[in-house]
Amino acid sequence: MFEPDEHQRLVQETARKYAQESLAPIAAQLDREGRFPAEQLRELADLGMMGVNVPDEYGGASAGAVAYALAMMEIAQGCASTAVAMAVTNMVAETIVRFGTPEQRKRYVPELTSGRFLAGSFGLSEPSGGSDAAALRTSAVRDGSGWVLNGEKQWITSGDRAGVIIVWARTQAGAGSRGISAFLVEGGQRGLRVGKHEDKMGLRASTTVSLAFEDMRLRRDQLLREEGHGFGIAMAALDGGRIGIASQAVGIATAALRASVRYAKERRAFGQPIGDFQAIRFMLADCDTQIEASRLLALHAARLKEAGRPFSREGSMAKLFATETANRVCDVAVQVHGGYGYIDEFPVERHYRDVRASTLYEGTSEVQRLVISRELLKD
Repeated sequence: MFEPDEHQRLVQETARKYAQESLAPIAAQLDREGRFPAEQLRELADLGMMGVNVPDEYGGASAGAVAYALAMMEIAQGCASTAVAMAVTNMVAETIVRFGTPEQRKRYVPELTSGRFLAGSFGLSEPSGGSDAAALRTSAVRDGSGWVLNGEKQWITSGDRAGVIIVWARTQAGAGSRGISAFLVEGGQRGLRVGKHEDKMGLRASTTVSLAFEDMRLRRDQLLREEGHGFGIAMAALDGGRIGIASQAVGIATAALRASVRYAKERRAFGQPIGDFQAIRFMLADCDTQIEASRLLALHAARLKEAGRPFSREGSMAKLFATETANRVCDVAVQVHGGYGYIDEFPVERHYRDVRASTLYEGTSEVQRLVISRELLKD
């Protein structure tokens, strides 16, 4: 059994209080309206949630990866859409802290952690491929001391709201993954065009857009780290991001289970609460067990990250197991609710839709199995 330390518990309790009091009551409305939670993200920034694992010198909470995972589990219980924007912003801030120059860190990270930038975005996926990151087509060509960026990105979370977007582009043709570099593109920068807002099944209060870069001129200081290091930056960021998505899945599943337990106590059939029937009890017991296993996998990966130890395999395990589990739990939650689980008057309908994307973004379940098996079979 995992027990958080005092600092981690404080972050967890802060996130829980905000999720229960401020997010859960409006989550259904945000979903129905497809309304981006701008006000809520600013409030989360005020609580230190937009840079949980970011050093305090850049406005972060310096609370560590474990505290971040715990916070994400709580926020996702309140509103999964808000949790998505929070997760990506934390990932962008951490990536700039890790790979950016001192000037880049000072310029961008405090804007993210303070909420002055509503969000950060991760511009890796393209229309022609998401999981095959090494095959990207967006290009950045040297021009004087800077670069000219052209191309398209797809499935970009908060791409229309981001103050800074990490964009990956090919800077050397024919060099495979070694020819990819990462750039810091500013929201509203000349040459950036926001495309279609996707009409999604779930996570409807989180915007997902396409982005186009049309002869965008980039300054030399917008290159993140060094030319040709972009692929390694992306893989490192995704490793950490998978802990966030695993934690988000745990939160959604927990919310679905709690709703099902309440319903099983209140709903009566054949003269007794349906929770008295063994079939329902066993379904709930399996869900509880699988959520707890998911939670521990996510926290184990977070502890390894916090300790500076390798965690790629463990992060993929957590993401794979937690997201697959959360999908099963939300399916069971709808089944427990019967016909009421299929209408939006009950929250499990929203949880069921929201959780479906968790096995797709930050690397599909199949990609996680590739990562795990590669580690397992390497010499």
